[in-house]
Amino acid sequence: MSVIDAGAALPRQRIDILPALTPLLVALVAAPFIGSASTFVTLTLAGLAMGMMIFTMASGLTLVFGLMDVLNFGHGAFISLGAYVATLVLLPLAGWSQADSLGANLAVLLLALLAASLVCGAVGFVFERVLVKPVYGQHLKQIMVTIGGAIVAEQLLYALFGPEFIPLPLPASLRGSFILGNAAIEKYRIAATIVGLAVFAGQMLILNRTKIGLLIRAGVENREMVEALGYRIDRLFIGVFMAGSALAGLGGVLWALYREQVHASMGAELLVLTFIVIIIGGLGSVGGCFIGSILVALIANYAGFLVPKLALVSNILLMVVVLLWRPRGLYPVSGR
Repeated sequence: MSVIDAGAALPRQRIDILPALTPLLVALVAAPFIGSASTFVTLTLAGLAMGMMIFTMASGLTLVFGLMDVLNFGHGAFISLGAYVATLVLLPLAGWSQADSLGANLAVLLLALLAASLVCGAVGFVFERVLVKPVYGQHLKQIMVTIGGAIVAEQLLYALFGPEFIPLPLPASLRGSFILGNAAIEKYRIAATIVGLAVFAGQMLILNRTKIGLLIRAGVENREMVEALGYRIDRLFIGVFMAGSALAGLGGVLWALYREQVHASMGAELLVLTFIVIIIGGLGSVGGCFIGSILVALIANYAGFLVPKLALVSNILLMVVVLLWRPRGLYPVSGR
């Protein structure tokens, strides 16, 4: 009879770092074709910033799918809603945002980000209770219901704010660029990068280092067991959906300031991009979504500089190449 050593160390899980290195590999391949070092640095840093904005929007979608198994095609509506909420804060407080004061500019920007997150989270609660709850576990119905919800939401935004594009100027302190050597680095892109990295770090910390994250992940694997221990999985999942909606609103603010304009269909236009990102990263994988967002943004920037016409389809081509290499994405989640 064999004896089991209870003190023996558990086998370590093998970490696959190759997908995480793909943005670096892409940059190394593109560098000789771009030629100018300053242009390469500018394109790369701009791509990283764009990637962080895309990640902020897409991470909410991959969070909801990864932890709730819900295909939310209404995610784009929350992106647009967040951007419109930002206009309700930034435009009336234009005196603060356009003042020659970094403190005032950052204060009003943080207020806009917070307002967008709270409003989108609250609307996400209603959206989940009314539309998503009745179709849990039914993907086809989820797609139809959430698409319908997105259409209604977009039309409501048109009715409330009108069909015109609303200008949303950057706060004064975030305009212009830093000069690093011969490379120009936009101030706003630095701010967007910091926000995106903070969102990524926060998600990884909560999901992997907190009791709430443990309960959510356990509920995904074995809902009945967690409920038998006295925890309300429904409430946890509602919180996940609200967090995903809040992240969409947060990303909508960042993107609207990047474009310096807001319109009701911007969320629908970005929805395709967010789905491409989470497919590339691996459905439900936050880490994969992070890498996929950077890849998509870098490829778009490099292609736009080298072959402008190719930039229009660069995301689709990247997705095809990744899926030929890894059919389940860069970091697939078990069971997806």
